[in-house]
Amino acid sequence: MSKPIPTPACDEFDPNNLNVEPARERILSNVSVVAGVERVAIRDALDRILAADIISPINVPPYANSAMDGYAVIASDLPPEGERSLKLLGTSFAGTPFDGHVGAGECVRIMTGAKMPSGADSVIMQEHVRIEKDRIAIGPGHTAGQNVRHIGEDIGAGKPVLTAGKKIGPAELGLLASLGTPEVSVYRKLRVAFFSTGDELRSVGEPLQEGQIYDSNRYTLFGMLRRLHVDVIDMGVIPDKREAVEQAFTDAAGIADAIITSGGVSVGEADFVKETLQKLGTVEFWKINVKPGKPLAFGRVDKAVFFGLPGNPVSVMATFYQFALPALKVMCGESQTAPVIVKVPCKTLLKKRPGRTDFQRGVLSYDEKGQLVVDGTGMQASHILSGMSQANCFIILPPEAGDIEAGTLVEVQPFAGLSS
Repeated sequence: MSKPIPTPACDEFDPNNLNVEPARERILSNVSVVAGVERVAIRDALDRILAADIISPINVPPYANSAMDGYAVIASDLPPEGERSLKLLGTSFAGTPFDGHVGAGECVRIMTGAKMPSGADSVIMQEHVRIEKDRIAIGPGHTAGQNVRHIGEDIGAGKPVLTAGKKIGPAELGLLASLGTPEVSVYRKLRVAFFSTGDELRSVGEPLQEGQIYDSNRYTLFGMLRRLHVDVIDMGVIPDKREAVEQAFTDAAGIADAIITSGGVSVGEADFVKETLQKLGTVEFWKINVKPGKPLAFGRVDKAVFFGLPGNPVSVMATFYQFALPALKVMCGESQTAPVIVKVPCKTLLKKRPGRTDFQRGVLSYDEKGQLVVDGTGMQASHILSGMSQANCFIILPPEAGDIEAGTLVEVQPFAGLSS
């Protein structure tokens, strides 16, 4: 029996194509962290992936210290009512602690971060005392141990601090520095080769002839990959010639851990990417029930993982973020984390035909009541790259959904959480 012709009221759904989640699962089950670890100075470790657990060699803080400027006292001297006068012995500075012992009826002026003097166990804010020459007067309302940072309160010696797979950000750099750690083991950078296919494509700076357009896909891919902090290998534009595509595949597989192409995975007579993948490697799948970006090929060429993305610019970005990016993060050694998804009401009608999961481009904002809402960016065609520039999120509409009425709760995936 011949395949029925899809009606205009429905996006074409093919039961032989993978849905979004099974496609992601298939991809993730076929990738693993790259082999190779290197030691780098902690400043060079920013945005790299930790390859070994970090165990603290010291307590942080290494000694009890004051959380603020004030006076170090003994808890037994805190008056439950009335006032008490204490003799001022001296001052404890950060880096120059007080060299002496605090006894009953005594206190020491102390600065934020300074070591607690021997005998003292509590700190009174400087605003809560009255100074009387070489003495201070304190009133009631204080508690034992207040305003003191204790030994190992942040990190205990011998305790795990960071685990392998953690992406090192500014907070992690500071944390490592607080341990006195000069360098760490990180996974080597992933090598990703990418190229566009198409006789109509020209690179920026080249003159356009009749029927030609500038290749935007390599530039969006470059930007997305640079944010992932991998070694980027731009192989340029490959013409729609079988031999040229095969050579590009071979060259890329020899130098990269992953290969990404844009264009050439459709069913046109000059689309050689899928054909070449079948010849030189293996094809896991090449179509998914998603919009934009149904023709997406995934497989391997030799040891390199392969992603054949569609040719339309919005489809390239959508399929990269939804399918390639999670896999590349795993290959980089990063611990898997679920994408940030929030449910918010849509401001206006969103047009959709049932059939495929639709990643529409949206703008997440606050309304006049201070509540998050989302709106579409207008035309959602896969060639409208300006819509991606205007957008700050994907609006994820399920396959069974039709038009979404204003006010309906929809799932939203902010762009800000995709590449970090």
